[in-house]
Amino acid sequence: MSAQLWTRPDLSHQPCLERLNGDLHDLRLDAGLPSARGIRDRIGKDAQGFWIVNHQAVLDAFQKADLPPLGRLDLIVRALAEIARHDDDAVADRFKELWKLAVSETVAQAHADLRDDDTEPGEETDDNTPGDAALESLKALIINAAQSLWDDKDALRVFLGVVRRSEGFARMADALEEHRPANATFYGVQSHEFEVARSPARRELVAVRHCLEEHRLKRRWSFTELEQQTRVSADRWIRWYTHSELPDRDALVAFSNAAHLQLEHHTLLLGLWSAAHEALERQRRFNSLPSDIGFDEAWAMRPPAVPPLWALAGVGGDPLSAHGPDLATGSAPAFTIAGPAGSGRSTALTTIARSLLTSDTRLLLVAPRPSPLRELAEQPSVLACLVQNDIERQTLEEVLDTATRDDPVVVVMDDAEALADCGASPVLRQLLQHGSSEGAALVAAANEREIDHPMKWLSELTNARRGLLLAPQTYASGKLIGSASATSLAGVSSSPGRGWLHLGDGRLTAVTVPR
Repeated sequence: MSAQLWTRPDLSHQPCLERLNGDLHDLRLDAGLPSARGIRDRIGKDAQGFWIVNHQAVLDAFQKADLPPLGRLDLIVRALAEIARHDDDAVADRFKELWKLAVSETVAQAHADLRDDDTEPGEETDDNTPGDAALESLKALIINAAQSLWDDKDALRVFLGVVRRSEGFARMADALEEHRPANATFYGVQSHEFEVARSPARRELVAVRHCLEEHRLKRRWSFTELEQQTRVSADRWIRWYTHSELPDRDALVAFSNAAHLQLEHHTLLLGLWSAAHEALERQRRFNSLPSDIGFDEAWAMRPPAVPPLWALAGVGGDPLSAHGPDLATGSAPAFTIAGPAGSGRSTALTTIARSLLTSDTRLLLVAPRPSPLRELAEQPSVLACLVQNDIERQTLEEVLDTATRDDPVVVVMDDAEALADCGASPVLRQLLQHGSSEGAALVAAANEREIDHPMKWLSELTNARRGLLLAPQTYASGKLIGSASATSLAGVSSSPGRGWLHLGDGRLTAVTVPR
């Protein structure tokens, strides 16, 4: 089916929402008008293989005259920004601001509708109705106070904590549940507006909440009723909603039993929980890593009797130990170091080169741009250090012709994206496909956004399915090192010199790169 424009909803009475919707359609146009299924595929699946956002939900975000949930909007916007090669963080931030304006507009209209529809001037209302003036005043007070504390996230979190512990909060939350879009105003900003740090399990948590919300709304359970059904306090359920925290597994089991979920829905819910829990555990291990470690100290932690082509990539695990690839094994004789500028790629590459030199492995250094790798040029086992912006085919062939299984040669290349079209491209492709049998291997560091190009030799690097990922920028970054688990890491704050190591065994290990 050819690309086509989608119908835009009539939002003339909601100018802020109309602008958000219009910009969303324009962003899709910039991305080449991908289909709903194309956008769904770009967002991807969770660790259990389920679509995070289905194609109908994608269509609804564009065509329904409703404010889309912020989590869903963020995923769609980032997917389109990646396709259009825009800065996805900048685009996502802009749409977040538009979403806030649309929320404020919704609040104002909902409050006006309550005054017009529920209460005549001077008329008293029933204290137990959603239109209760005291209840509305309390809601407005909370929203206004939250807005005034918007720039001080720590103060905002403390304030909301006090509100949630106040007497009658669960009752007020239930009352707001009964009247939309007031509920969307109060809970729709829950995770992304009030969080202090972006969760490393953001996508998984969104999926868990979506699954819970689907079944909760189907049964019309308020938070108080949820407490009665699951024997888990309403305050805990509300906190999980408003803080983007992972609910206790026992609470989800209780929910599943109370809702009489079918086996497939029960399995999905617990599978999503396991994926979120695993992502949070990975980040916990990442945060517990040493901030800095020297090469000699890290080298002393290596496994006993390492093979000649074993390379030190980082230190991590419990207990702390050295980790790295054996370049003589694997599906391809290669190892990839991927990350944006300033993430520590060159430092990690130099560490690997030093470890190979310690084992007297012969190296060909390639550094087309200034790099600490050049400082190793005078080491005895370095055959040459190429610094030009091109590599001639003959030059590389002459070096690799000397490689044997007993006396291998490893090409260590920094800023590999600068050599994507070099004259030696056919030789590099041949190395990646058949180097194992010829005693040759390649370790390459490159900008993650420029590696996976189907027409370049760089794309062959991904066949090794192993590497070191530093400060991943997109949800697709994990495929560069063969790890589906790395999809949760995009956008999570990280420090230069720390990264995620995958050695082709399916495990993602948080490591500190030695200096």
